[in-house]
Amino acid sequence: MPRMTAARAAVEILKREGVSNAFGVPGAAINPFYAALKASGGVNHTLARHVEGASHMAEGYTRAKAGNIGVCIGTSGPAGTDMITGLYSAIADSIPILCITGQAPTAVLHKEDFQAVDIASIAKPVTKAATTVLEAAQVPGVFQQAFHLMRTGRPGPVLIDLPIDVQLTEIEFDPELYEPIPVHKPAASRKQIERAVRMLNDSERPVLVAGGGIINADASELLVEFAELTGVPVIPTLMGWGILPDDHELNAGMVGLQTSHRYGNANFLESDFVLGIGNRWANRHTGKLDVYTQGRTFVHVDIEPTQIGKIFAPDLGIASDAKAALTLFVEVARELKAAGELKDRSAWAAATQERKATLQRKTHFDNVPLKPQRVYEEMNRAFGPETRYVTTIGLSQIAGAQMLHVYKPRHWINCGQAGPLGWTIPAALGVATADPEGTVVALSGDYDFQFMLEELAVGAQHRIPYVHVLVNNSYLGLIRQAQRNFDIDFQVNLEFENLNSPELGVYGVDHVKVVEGLGCKAIRVTEPDQLLPAFEEAKKLAAEFRVPVVVEAILERVTNIAMSGSDIASVNEFEDLATDPSHAPTAIRPLTVS
Repeated sequence: MPRMTAARAAVEILKREGVSNAFGVPGAAINPFYAALKASGGVNHTLARHVEGASHMAEGYTRAKAGNIGVCIGTSGPAGTDMITGLYSAIADSIPILCITGQAPTAVLHKEDFQAVDIASIAKPVTKAATTVLEAAQVPGVFQQAFHLMRTGRPGPVLIDLPIDVQLTEIEFDPELYEPIPVHKPAASRKQIERAVRMLNDSERPVLVAGGGIINADASELLVEFAELTGVPVIPTLMGWGILPDDHELNAGMVGLQTSHRYGNANFLESDFVLGIGNRWANRHTGKLDVYTQGRTFVHVDIEPTQIGKIFAPDLGIASDAKAALTLFVEVARELKAAGELKDRSAWAAATQERKATLQRKTHFDNVPLKPQRVYEEMNRAFGPETRYVTTIGLSQIAGAQMLHVYKPRHWINCGQAGPLGWTIPAALGVATADPEGTVVALSGDYDFQFMLEELAVGAQHRIPYVHVLVNNSYLGLIRQAQRNFDIDFQVNLEFENLNSPELGVYGVDHVKVVEGLGCKAIRVTEPDQLLPAFEEAKKLAAEFRVPVVVEAILERVTNIAMSGSDIASVNEFEDLATDPSHAPTAIRPLTVS
């Protein structure tokens, strides 16, 4: 039997589990693993500037393509604690990433050795498994189990902690004999699906709520086929956005308190039956449950049995992988359609599209400083259906979800539940690594952008091009808007007069100088007519120099973006609504004025 260090065995397993890219920062306690990474070859490594950044790069890499598992690597102590936020955002959105940390020698783990921390205990609440490996011979099995766990059932992250002496110990291991453990996913029965379809068929105004679990299962085409067979309109969740194109005749719009369309909420409120597949009934989607559930029958399909009934009790719950369930949904629907037993939903579907054409928000503003709505209007002009958008949280993300258009799964890549500021830049680098020839466009407010700004240097060093749209109002916009309920505007304004860039006025940080100092390109826009040319120039610069290109749009200081504090029936629109087609020229459907 061949002999090699446990670290080398771990690297060989990574390759045999399909890993081709990793993100991380080396350090003393993980150097044996890095030595094995170099000696083995076959795994490209991207050097991050912050270990949290590496974890978000791994997330972006996983989210960009079906089957990907992002790997992030760090040393002992603070490297592991820095990655906790990445692990939290991964488990919250059911994203498999593997976090590998170095650790002090096993003999001194109990002696408060330098940078020795019980990272496995810290990480347990935000992982499917977190293990400090104390015996070198266990390393292959622990890695094998990690990949099995990440892919089995509801996907999620795993942390493996490797003491330095464990990494260096030689073990007997033959990579040629290694086999991944078969993945298990629960599957619906034919009887369950027949009951669900019968309930759907008995309703008058059904909708399908399509969640991120469908994308995780790589089952978007099946969802579209089922919707087209039955004629039932689809409500994508924020994590499911892109499952079917925004311009599809059955796309009824998104629902929620914040990242929703006016027509999406209106369509949902007219429904009487809801089939949710691969969704969590997240609170920013549902709002107050009495409004969301009143007068509706619910069927919930989820890969995790304990998710069913967690938020509210459905009329029928089915524990199943989305692809397994949708395969049966399509099969049953085909049979009923062939027998002429499916109801005609054309009038109901047409009504949802009529709302889509009449209930719109205004985007065309000529104001200076810029109103954010105009930025998204010009983004719709500049970036086509192949664009992968990456964003995390804030008014920029909320307004982007209300006004941008997405046409394919994995083309809206959003940290949905955790929403950590700073996520966008490293995640975009991970997405662009996974899709190096694609069009990747990130979207940030100024505070999200400043949180992990240093990671732009990673894009410059490793030649990872993408376009980053930075909407700058020098404010914590979402928190300022939330503070209206407390009648305060406290500790949320970021303005100051920059002594080195007086032309900025009170907008403070000179992002153009900082971005250029990090080796990237930047364009500042202050006039609405400059936006589209700036986006076109940014695409050219990214292609020519193969680095991130930032387009900074200087916004008005205060804009209130449409949202509700309680329920989906009472969204406060704040701004003027579209009353003429010229008010929303890039809307997914031309405005119809009644």
